[in-house]
This record gives sequence, C-alpha cells and structure tokens, in this order.
Amino acid sequence: MIEKVLNTLGFILVVGFSLLVGLTFFDVPLPSGVWVSVLVLVTAHFIAFSLHQRLLLYVFKRIVEAVFVLLVIASLTFLLLRIVPGGPFDQEKALPAEVMANIEAKYQLDRPIYEQFFSYIGGLLRGDLGESYKYLGRNVTDIVLDTFPISFKLGIFALILAYLIGIPLGVLAAAHHNSKWDVIAMLAAISGVALPSFLVAPILILIFAIYLHWLPAALWNGPSYYILPVITLGVRPAAIIARLTRASVLDVIGSDYIRTARAKGLGQGVVLFKHVLKNSLIPVLTFSGPLVAGVLSGSFIIEVIFAVPGMGKHLISSVTNRDYPLILGVTLVFSALLVLANLIVDLLYSYFDPRIQLTK
Repeated sequence: MIEKVLNTLGFILVVGFSLLVGLTFFDVPLPSGVWVSVLVLVTAHFIAFSLHQRLLLYVFKRIVEAVFVLLVIASLTFLLLRIVPGGPFDQEKALPAEVMANIEAKYQLDRPIYEQFFSYIGGLLRGDLGESYKYLGRNVTDIVLDTFPISFKLGIFALILAYLIGIPLGVLAAAHHNSKWDVIAMLAAISGVALPSFLVAPILILIFAIYLHWLPAALWNGPSYYILPVITLGVRPAAIIARLTRASVLDVIGSDYIRTARAKGLGQGVVLFKHVLKNSLIPVLTFSGPLVAGVLSGSFIIEVIFAVPGMGKHLISSVTNRDYPLILGVTLVFSALLVLANLIVDLLYSYFDPRIQLTK
C-alpha cells in the first residue's frame, strides 16, 4: 500500500515538474513560491522513499562521502593551480614590482601556499568561493548564481529531449529487430554519436538560421533562441541512450517471464512498456549519472558557439586568465552535480530493480 502511494506521488511530481519545465521553456513567469513548494515536496518524497526502502543510513553515508570527495577535489585543484608555472597576473609586459606586490597582497598570493590553502578551505566551508581576479569586485559565488541557472536550464531541456528521443527510439529498434526500422534507428543513433557537437552546431545554424531564417543563430532571449542549442546539446546523449536501450531491451525481451506474459495474451505495447522497459533501464541509469551532470552544467562549447550567457564563457576565460577562484568555483559546481546525480541514480536502482540491495 505504502509503495503504491509513493509511486503515485512520484508520478504526480514528475508530471508537475515536467509542466513547470514546459512553462519555463516558454518563459511563463512563475512565483518563487511554486519552485520552493516543488522542492519541499520532492525532498519529502525523497525522504519517505528512503525510509520505506530503509536507505536513510545509506543516503547519509553517501552525503558524508560526497562532502569528503568535494573537499579532496577542491584541495587537488587548488594545489595543481599553484604548482603549474605562471600566475594570474603574469603579462607580456611585466608590471612594476610595487604594483605586483600590492596585487599579490590584495589577493593573499604573497602568503605561503599552506596559508592560502587553509584560508580558501575556511571560506569554502562558509560558502564563500572568493573574489574573481578578472571580474574585479565580483564574488565567484555571485557569478555562479548568475550564470548557473542558464546552464541548468539549457541542460534540463537537452536532457528531456535526449530521453524523449533516445528511449522510444531504442525500444522501436529492439521491437523491430533486424527490420528496416531497426536499421534506420541505429543509423541515426550512430550518426548522433559520431558527429561532434562543434560540427552539428554550425550545420544547424547554416540550415535553420542562415538559409531558412526560421530560428535565431545565437543568444538566449526567448523560446525560439533555445531550440538550436538544446537540439545540439541533446543529440549525442539521445543517440547513446537509444543504443543502450536497444541492447538492453533485446537482452530482456528473450526472458522467460516475457514469453509468459505474451502467452497470457498481453499486447505487444503492454509487454514492451510495462514489463520489458522497466527492467531494461538499469544500463541507461548507469550511464545517466555522468550524463546528467555533464548536460545540466551545460556544454561549454555549445554555450560559446551560441553565445549562451552561462558558465561556459566564465570557465574558458578563467582558464585563459588563470583566475584561480573562478576555476575552483566552476569545478566544484560540476563535481557537486556529478556526485548528486550518481546518488540519485543509485537510489533509482532500487526502484527499477528491487533485487539490488544498496544497504550492503
């Protein structure tokens, strides 16, 4: 009974979240209270699901491990940036010694590395990512808060597109194995995997922006501006998901319980989407951890090509200018997304396959 209630609530939350994402795509203004309410409901459902599956201790352990992993990543990134030759204020024309000394004193670069390290970690634990070296007077936390929602928005749209295309395409190919539909679907999937994003993007711009004049080529000013970057970012994940889904469905579709379901007279659609698909999503889930983290953070190349004002341009400029705090901030955001996505994927294992025991 409890499991049915949780599944029903989960379905309602998924539908509600999808509706909110759709409204966001069309730039429909939504009160902040709506998002807060959704976040509270999702958190409550997450806790209830963890309690029902007796996974609360497992989740707590994973959160502790995540904090430790993020500290290790921050430490290693910090040390590597300091070890690499050169500095953030090195220029072709050397600055006067007095000016350089004042700059280094302002950003505490004149202190020993261990003092800089403990000062940064202390600020990190307080939620302070430091001040950018390039964007004078701006805190890295503010830069991330300004740009991450745009990258996240681009990633969410691309991720939804990838799953909406990839899973049905994989099921279609498996259901019509060795037919023309299978060949067409896999040809499209292989093409999507083989073609790099920096090639797909100019092709789409040439066709839809320059030749046909249907869509704008760049910027992020409305729904019509979202289409090309979302398609470009979502094509490759969709192709990979389609191939994984096809292989997994073909493996499951020959099982004894599937033959039994067909012997009972169940239709092809019911067998595929109720019995086969749920048990075929484990490989897709395994791939989804790094996929979700990478897509939600936005592809930096895509953001630069389409002039999307997300984190991409800041990461590239921070690497070019050796902006230590900004590099560390963007790296930690990506790492946190990766850790969170992997945790969610692990919890979904127990939903799609109760035989998997996460507590062991």
